[in-house]
Amino acid sequence: MPELHLDVQRASSATNLPSDEQIHHWVQAALGAHREEAELSVRIVDEDESQQLNRDYRGKDKPTNVLSFPADLPADVELPLLGDLVICAPVVTREAREQHKATSAHWAHMVVHGTLHLLGYDHIEDADAELMEGLEVKVLAGLGIADPYQPADRSTEAPRA
Repeated sequence: MPELHLDVQRASSATNLPSDEQIHHWVQAALGAHREEAELSVRIVDEDESQQLNRDYRGKDKPTNVLSFPADLPADVELPLLGDLVICAPVVTREAREQHKATSAHWAHMVVHGTLHLLGYDHIEDADAELMEGLEVKVLAGLGIADPYQPADRSTEAPRA
């Protein structure tokens, strides 16, 4: 397993957030055999900070689930620094509810997804998306989490009042 140096920053008023240990476990699973050593930060934020970052860096004026900021190091600098993830707690919670997924499973997916972005994977082109999604599904399966791209099985849900 890669040696992981992880800084978790909690800048959200949300409750029921994953523990530092859970986040560490999910990042390590995503890193897999890609790196011997890695250093990154995960910042958990509310919608206002997510929206500002998404607007400033992606030109999209709305909060989003996860933003990845890869370290932009010169090629000749050999440091384990991968970059930063910014995860919006209210968006992740809302998406989990809307998609009928366990909140912890959706958190794991967002951490894995963002970490793969830091490793250089992307989903802009269809072929790249297939590769990245396949890796996500594989990593999540290794964590005991169902394929996030398949519709949730709602037949086991209790009826709503």
